Amino acid sequence: MFKKLSALYALVRKDAAILWFALRHPARPAWLRPALAVLALYVLSPVDLVPDVLPVFGLIDDLVLVPLAMAWLVRLLPESLRRSQAEAARTVDAAAVRTR
Repeated sequence: MFKKLSALYALVRKDAAILWFALRHPARPAWLRPALAVLALYVLSPVDLVPDVLPVFGLIDDLVLVPLAMAWLVRLLPESLRRSQAEAARTVDAAAVRTR
């Protein structure tokens, strides 16, 4: 159970890093800002598809829909932008290792 949650967390964290990089990149698509704004509004909004007052189902929709939406947005990004993020991440990791 914890392995699956850990893997989901790692995947969401990676997608969030890619989306954050793409949001700040000058070559970002025009649709990215509004799409991320809608996703943020859904996360912060008290209105959900399934109300949170239902004990388990209220949280499950957030735990399923938000990572799916993030993965979908990452897939819609141009390949060059995703590749740039991966190269930037490797550069930061290499610099961190050299400073130790």
